[in-house]
Amino acid sequence: MIPYDRYHGTGNDFAIVDAANYVPDRAAFAERLCARLGVDGVLFLALEAAFTPPRAVMTLRQPDGSTADMCGNGARCAARWVAERTGADSVMLDTQAGTRRADLDGTDVTVEMGVPSFDPADVPVSRDAPMVEESVAGFAVTAVDTGVPHAVAFVDDVDDVDVDGDAPAVRHHEAFPQGANATFASRADDGGFRQRTFERGVEGETQSCGTGAVAVAAVADRLGLYDGGAVAVRPPGGELVVDLSGGRATLSGPTEQELGGEAEAAPTRHLDA
Repeated sequence: MIPYDRYHGTGNDFAIVDAANYVPDRAAFAERLCARLGVDGVLFLALEAAFTPPRAVMTLRQPDGSTADMCGNGARCAARWVAERTGADSVMLDTQAGTRRADLDGTDVTVEMGVPSFDPADVPVSRDAPMVEESVAGFAVTAVDTGVPHAVAFVDDVDDVDVDGDAPAVRHHEAFPQGANATFASRADDGGFRQRTFERGVEGETQSCGTGAVAVAAVADRLGLYDGGAVAVRPPGGELVVDLSGGRATLSGPTEQELGGEAEAAPTRHLDA
């Protein structure tokens, strides 16, 4: 049996497994555990506490068994998990998108998210020039890489979008050779933004998406919808703050611990008598 902890960041829910526990097939394990718990992914963390600040190698397995290079809310939950085991208030996370620093203030966590890129090769998108407000499946889509690819469409009101019905055509569009997360956003009265994201690998809408929040801010900045500083982005699960000051993005918000448990490392095989 493999013990797991459980955390969420603004409703983005993860099971966390210490990578010191041997799981023979992480993809299959994640598929089973995500289906059982209804979580958005399983984070495998290899803690290296001897470093200052402490480090952890972070690998996210999604509900379909695939990996994601980066996950903003997952990284924030991972940082809290590491901090609670080391007493540190800063943590370094080695992700497939690069090494990211996270700083903690109680249960609030701020994580570096790198520099958003509109370069077609980085997203990737099958275009020679950046995709900016191009018509894709009926939406004006801008493509950006925030550790994972996002197709962002600004609409009048995100509540009017049929995410489950409309997002798959964007997520699987031929312009995105590796697929893309489909993110919809609208302006809020206070100058912030509201967000809804259909996540690649989850294959459905999630209560929050950290890379999507950064994508919303990055695209809003490119389109001149705000000044590029700190801005509130509100997915259904709560409020995140994205700061693009200096060109590099940070993502801030709360984290909460939930009840953990145990799961089988591999399904039990029953032999016929």
